[in-house]
Amino acid sequence: MFDKVKNIMDLAKSIDFGKLEEISKKVDLGAVMDAVSKMDDKQLHGLMKMLSAGKEKKELPPINGDFYDMDSKLNESDRALQLKVRAFMETEVKPIVNKYWLRDEFPFEIVPKLAALNICGYTYDGYGCMGGSSLMEGVIAAEIARVDASVATFFGVQSGLAMGSIYICGSEEQKQEWLPKMQQMQIIGAFGLTEPEVGSGAAGGLTTTCKKTAEGWVLNGQKKWIGNSTFSDITIVWARDLDDGEVKGFIIRKDNPGFSVEKIKDKMALRIVQNGLITLDNCVVPESDRLQNANSFKDTGKVLQMTRAGVAWMAVGCARGAYENALDYTRKRKQFGKPIASFQLIQNHLVEMLSNLTAMQTLVFRLSELQDAGQLRDEHASLAKVFCSLRTRDIVSKAREVMGGNGILLEYNVARFLADAEAIYSYEGTKEINSLIVGRSITGFSAFV
Repeated sequence: MFDKVKNIMDLAKSIDFGKLEEISKKVDLGAVMDAVSKMDDKQLHGLMKMLSAGKEKKELPPINGDFYDMDSKLNESDRALQLKVRAFMETEVKPIVNKYWLRDEFPFEIVPKLAALNICGYTYDGYGCMGGSSLMEGVIAAEIARVDASVATFFGVQSGLAMGSIYICGSEEQKQEWLPKMQQMQIIGAFGLTEPEVGSGAAGGLTTTCKKTAEGWVLNGQKKWIGNSTFSDITIVWARDLDDGEVKGFIIRKDNPGFSVEKIKDKMALRIVQNGLITLDNCVVPESDRLQNANSFKDTGKVLQMTRAGVAWMAVGCARGAYENALDYTRKRKQFGKPIASFQLIQNHLVEMLSNLTAMQTLVFRLSELQDAGQLRDEHASLAKVFCSLRTRDIVSKAREVMGGNGILLEYNVARFLADAEAIYSYEGTKEINSLIVGRSITGFSAFV
């Protein structure tokens, strides 16, 4: 009896009767005591957990789309460069990108700052280029696309397609003339292969023609969807020789009177990229501006193979940006008094997104290892383009879904990724064409018409 009285006295000392009085005005204390007294240990534990949940802020894990820590495979200098590019994109591009995307305009003010990173033409030897690895080039593409796929596309055209055409197919004189200035982005390039009626079927025959004359090479035809072409200083144009039927490459300067560009408007994706419809009307190009080592479409294909891997990396970056933005949103957005990240269905979506993203990252990492080892084949690049662009579509869709109605607003970024993923899915060869390239490799039969 004495022990019982002592426990009651100790309990009374621990109770704030002022607070108890306040609570009694709001609830029936007797009913509360009766309900609590009937709880088992598990129920009481849950009640106490709920009551103490708001006392201290929960430490959440960092937002990081690199779940398998692929970045740890980079050496110290490469990792530093990766973080340098990431910081540039976060501080210089992210704050302005939505307004430029909405207005269908290009942020020219970032070009000198992007050039200062010294990453243009990253894998090329000489001419001011770094001579770095294909793996790191892919990492750079992903870091840029993680913030904006349009800027990544601009950079890919400049560093990959335009510079790559000259690096692979140009003479030494042409390389010396153009590559150092392009590396510093003093000269902006474009790449003209696709035509109004010829997209992924370019290997089957271009309608743009060229013919050698006494005055030089005369080009006629049109090129469509040519990124950077509305403001580029030079454009690489591929055309079919009327004499031998082979594809030739040309460097066309913007002031050529036979060369004109009309901006393609009203796009729903990659709105920052300035795509043009090029018309070549008896466009005369001197022999000195013909790519001296571009003598057939196989030479064009060497450029495309190199850059297709970059598009797969770009898809990874786009997907990672969407995933990380969506994850951040779900941890801040509250419904029913809790962050929606705590809901089972939301977590299921996030895990599916991360699973696809992780698979994509490991695939492109190995793809670039093959490229650096000189073992990259067309079908390797095509498989990566197929898988990554397909999975990116799925990731950006789920990212929009977990954000509900806010997912369609530009201010939350995912809407931009959702739209831009559609362009990544189609350019550098459609999913169907790239599938047939892989299919031909594994079956031994060509299904091309």
